[in-house]
Amino acid sequence: MYKKADSKIWQGRIDHETDETYFRYHQVVRVATEPNAGSIGLIGFSCDEGVRRNNGNVGAKDGPLALRKQLASLPWRKSSDKNCLIDFGDIVCEGEDLERAQQELGEKVSTILTHGKAIVLGGGHETLYGQYLGVRKAVGPTASIGLLNIDAHFDMRPYEVQTSSGTMFKQILDEDPNAHYFVCGIQQYGNTTALFNTADQYNVRYFLDDELDSTTFTTALNEFMDTHDVLLVTLCMDVLNAAEAPGVSAPSPFGLTALKVRELLRQMAAHKKTVSFSICEVNPSLDINNRTAKLGAYFINEVIMNSND
Repeated sequence: MYKKADSKIWQGRIDHETDETYFRYHQVVRVATEPNAGSIGLIGFSCDEGVRRNNGNVGAKDGPLALRKQLASLPWRKSSDKNCLIDFGDIVCEGEDLERAQQELGEKVSTILTHGKAIVLGGGHETLYGQYLGVRKAVGPTASIGLLNIDAHFDMRPYEVQTSSGTMFKQILDEDPNAHYFVCGIQQYGNTTALFNTADQYNVRYFLDDELDSTTFTTALNEFMDTHDVLLVTLCMDVLNAAEAPGVSAPSPFGLTALKVRELLRQMAAHKKTVSFSICEVNPSLDINNRTAKLGAYFINEVIMNSND
């Protein structure tokens, strides 16, 4: 289920061989299996079994590769220490064994976090549960984890029959009294009344897509981030307007703009308590001219460039 990183993915234009001011991602990233102190680790989750179970459009398993290809040629604007960015490869879900794949992802994320920060390249949004398992293992059972989700959907469906890409946050809140959930970008007509009721029952702090320019939202977000010991950030690309991100399982006609998502990510990534980020639901099979994958790569870049070292 673990696939080592392929260095051949990291290639692109070279403007200068040695002058670091010309460097791009493919000249900085290092392929490895062990982390270094202070590094940012990339780990892919090649899986869309959760999307399939949720009756969505499969294809997000190819998201990690598409994101890497688009990220490779972006300019690198931080220190070019060869150990600062490491690609650890992918966890690949074999068949329908989602739960095992999530456990494996958790192990990798935990290992990366013992030395630095972790960025997970999904995969369907079931990626989030494996990311959470890794953060929880790394910080211990009593630390307060703030779950920050930028998403059109709550992902709090019942899971008595089976888990999916629509159940993860309910799973976590049922299992972990020290985990707390904040979600922004919720689509009023992208969630049933029952899901809004579930969110209320679990004391979820949520904001609709048209509430994100208010001082109430900004204050609430800052208070949430300051309250918890560590922060886990996840972005579901279906929160974006479908015109800007067509390559997702469940496109949102009234979704957020890319500029708004960038603003949110900058604020979340810059917080000193943020330890991990995941980007999910990039589906290359539904994309148009790599538009969604390229936007996703830009978002990853924003997180890396704004992360608190």
